[in-house]
Amino acid sequence: MPDSQPQEPAQPDRDAPPPPSPSGPSGPPGGPSGTAPGAPPEGAPPRAPAALVLCGARLADGRTVDVRIGGGRIEAVGTAGSLSSPTPPWATRIDLTGYLLLPAPAEPHAHYDTALTADGDVPGASPYGPRDPYDPERVQRRAAEAALLQLGHGATAVRTHVRVGDVAGLRALRAVLRARSALHGLADLTAVAVPRLLTGAAGADGLAMLREAVDMGATAVGGCPDLDPDPAGYTETVLAVAAEHGCAVDLHTDGSDPVRLSRLASVAGGLRPRVAIGPCDGLARLPRETAARAAESLAAAGITVVCLPQGGCGLPPRTADGPHAAPVRLLRAAGVRVAAGSGALRDTANPVGRGDPLEAAYLLASHGQAGPEEAYEAVSARAREAMGLPRVRIEAGFPAELLAVRGRTLAGTLSLSYSRLVVHRGRVVARTSAVREYCDATDPGGPADTVAPEPGGPAAELGLPRQSQR
Repeated sequence: MPDSQPQEPAQPDRDAPPPPSPSGPSGPPGGPSGTAPGAPPEGAPPRAPAALVLCGARLADGRTVDVRIGGGRIEAVGTAGSLSSPTPPWATRIDLTGYLLLPAPAEPHAHYDTALTADGDVPGASPYGPRDPYDPERVQRRAAEAALLQLGHGATAVRTHVRVGDVAGLRALRAVLRARSALHGLADLTAVAVPRLLTGAAGADGLAMLREAVDMGATAVGGCPDLDPDPAGYTETVLAVAAEHGCAVDLHTDGSDPVRLSRLASVAGGLRPRVAIGPCDGLARLPRETAARAAESLAAAGITVVCLPQGGCGLPPRTADGPHAAPVRLLRAAGVRVAAGSGALRDTANPVGRGDPLEAAYLLASHGQAGPEEAYEAVSARAREAMGLPRVRIEAGFPAELLAVRGRTLAGTLSLSYSRLVVHRGRVVARTSAVREYCDATDPGGPADTVAPEPGGPAAELGLPRQSQR
């Protein structure tokens, strides 16, 4: 824990990186103090993309480095102090001393069309009110707010499932796509079209809506075969639409039926590796040998499993007691690629859902399903892979999608990490700075014969800081 002097509670964290620039999405990151004197004046024609130099950051392997970013990519990684000078005339320099620098997480399984609706009819509790949950304006606002909440946590890319057909029609999808446009430059948002039924006479409308949804801009097709009268027919229809339009597949299933999983694996092989399923918590309720065989069939088909350590998403609805998290260790042992998502974000399926990728990683690690490194990989590298995004490493040439978290080790940051700085496309897009302060260990209401502590209290005696910036 870094040493620091006591401050007034209202003062900002002076050791934290500068906040994003108020100049908007096209301006350089950092506040005015972080911009070099040679920066272009306001209103001048845009020049080359501003450079960003992250100084003194600690990597997960223990190295302390400088990272220079330009054009949305990492240009160079060097030892601490090696890239700080010289810098381009209008470069932004950010001191990340005391921060751990990581590839940014991604969110592979969100539900923004229903996010932030948990307060329902509570007067004044929700800005969206109790009216039509699929009202386009309200869905757009919810989706944008949910994306910004997750961006603050570090997720620079999100895949959200959106219901189409029935009462929702295409209104919710259209609203989410508008939110995607509004968020351009801040976060990357993609949508999965989720019809309720696809087979029989009742499924004809759903199939038409699914095709129209892809034409509108949905980049993946999905749904919940378990809710269709013909689960196998539903799955085959989704795969056919995906093959027809060249898009990805992302299906909901609890995975409690090994026969259905084996059938899915047998028909999905032609689309590998663009098929994901989740949350598959039902696998944990199967006999171990049965679950292991199902996992082996998924691995052979190249299917990714997206688990939801923070809780379910409402699809499919929970129908059994017992474990409600996928057996990640068993799946990984069978060779299945496992990503981790957040699922519901404060809707009726999980009224307290936080949407924090680091919490998902923490839960995987704390429940013994993965070590800290593998747990973080599930919300970063594996999540990006499931979404078809380029790999991110803190090496020259890779996309500048980064998360800086106050802390020294990955395990420590998964345990407790509030202060964060988020880089998307080479630009600081979000910053969270937290300061916790402690008062003196003096009890004015104690017994009269209590000996007053020495000035400064035990914190001073032990050399501990009066302030924690985690």
